[in-house]
Amino acid sequence: MSHLISPSLLASDFANLQSECEMLNKSEADWYHLDVMDGLFVPNISFGMPVIAAINKHTLKPLDVHLMIENPDSYIKDFKAAGANILTVHYEACTHLHKTIHSIKEEGMKAGVALNPHTSVELLEGVINEIDLVLIMSVNPGFGGQKFIESTYEKVRKMKALITKNGADTKIEIDGGVTSANAQKLIEAGADVLVAGSFVFKSDNPLQTIADLKNV
Repeated sequence: MSHLISPSLLASDFANLQSECEMLNKSEADWYHLDVMDGLFVPNISFGMPVIAAINKHTLKPLDVHLMIENPDSYIKDFKAAGANILTVHYEACTHLHKTIHSIKEEGMKAGVALNPHTSVELLEGVINEIDLVLIMSVNPGFGGQKFIESTYEKVRKMKALITKNGADTKIEIDGGVTSANAQKLIEAGADVLVAGSFVFKSDNPLQTIADLKNV
């Protein structure tokens, strides 16, 4: 299967979200990546359900929603109602991860689990067959435009080995500092989905930048 591209709307022009969504509709992007931050789990605040619901009115592709928030269980139904197709929670934010995963699936969404740079992939072995997606943070969460953490490649290889060992179908998504300079190496390490924010939306030709990432 070809790798997927999920541009992060956190780096888009918020004053022109409709036109940004329409641009992505015409692009080779596969998903829309939406970063939700609460100012508690990470030191920043982004957007919530009303903005996601507004984006959903203009999208033709799945909404890949990444919750960087505390107590995500309280909002699962709300994000489903707003239009989320994939809902990813942080391992570090979930006291009862297995329950959270199943609550997401019960709402008809695909379930993802994100790992901060310091969190070991082995901690997911007990639930790897339950989840659709593992999001590996390749920067520290909370801000866009950060420098890619080089140890991510080895972490992806370890995650891929764990998935293969357990016979799971879990996709590996990379979020943070993804560019054309590291995309090929990430895919070779085992990545299935690449999130790109600033690299896409700050480029001179976002459509071409997405195409370049898609065709690495």
